[in-house]
Amino acid sequence: MSDFWNIWVWVLTLGSLVGCYLILRWCLKNFTDVEEGDVSMGHSFDGIEELNNPLPKWWSTFFLLTIIWAFGYIAFYGLGNWTGLLGWKSSNQGILSLAESKAKTAEYLAKDSGVLVQYDREIARADERYGPIFDAYAARSIEDLATDSEALKIGQRLFIQNCSQCHGSDARGTTGFPNLADKASLYGGSPEAIKTSIMHGRKAMGMMAWEGALGGEQGVKEVAAYVISLSGRSVNAELAKAGKANYGLCAGCHGSDGQGSLALGLPMGAPNLTDNIWLYGGTQRAIEESIRNGRAGVMPPWKEILGEEKVHVISAYVYSLSLD
Repeated sequence: MSDFWNIWVWVLTLGSLVGCYLILRWCLKNFTDVEEGDVSMGHSFDGIEELNNPLPKWWSTFFLLTIIWAFGYIAFYGLGNWTGLLGWKSSNQGILSLAESKAKTAEYLAKDSGVLVQYDREIARADERYGPIFDAYAARSIEDLATDSEALKIGQRLFIQNCSQCHGSDARGTTGFPNLADKASLYGGSPEAIKTSIMHGRKAMGMMAWEGALGGEQGVKEVAAYVISLSGRSVNAELAKAGKANYGLCAGCHGSDGQGSLALGLPMGAPNLTDNIWLYGGTQRAIEESIRNGRAGVMPPWKEILGEEKVHVISAYVYSLSLD
């Protein structure tokens, strides 16, 4: 936090607390000279007189105690850039890489560090408590875990926490992010392939932009028509025939019959064009866009973030989705 915002936080917080105390004192001062009875405000309507009643003693006392408690909380837990008497921080701040985060965590978890990072302590306690459970799951095969309802519940929760942002809470994906609930897979749907994808991530070799190589927009439309025809959809026969002549440029990755790189024994991420499953959309416009400008997707590796044991359980959950 910059010095400006640090000062801003201090001024607003302390100003609010002091202001609350002064308002409370001012409200109570109205009655210091009144021995008994209510004080009239000098207003009446229909025989009803407005009275300036004193604040309830219990209420004003608790209000004062909350102000005192707030100052005590600031003293122990800090404010702005100050970490307080306990050296408390909610989490590591200003971290730019996973390696830096792990180094800071190791430093702050040391007993003599003098710094209390709540998030790191909570993670350490969770690992101590649940680590043996994940170790036991990691000793079992993914196929076995895929039939264990308790393991799948844990895997589903981990998936929702870490994977649903891209693949959706139901794992059915969206444009650019694969549907994990079907049997189609760019890199293989075996337990080992799924775990490898999650552990190490996937960086597509990339589909280049073909507009120039196909001679412009007309060539793109022709190849798109032929590609659409491979999945059994109705297209302009003349365009598809012309596109077939140029499809040889695509066959190196998608295969001569369009069944993708897995059919060639090469898990390089080139999709099957005959199953009518489209990662970036199956409309003619979307397919033309893919051919015209190319596509390249990236999935980050999760090994260092989650650890192999948790990845093992998530893999079992993802694998179980294809068994339904």
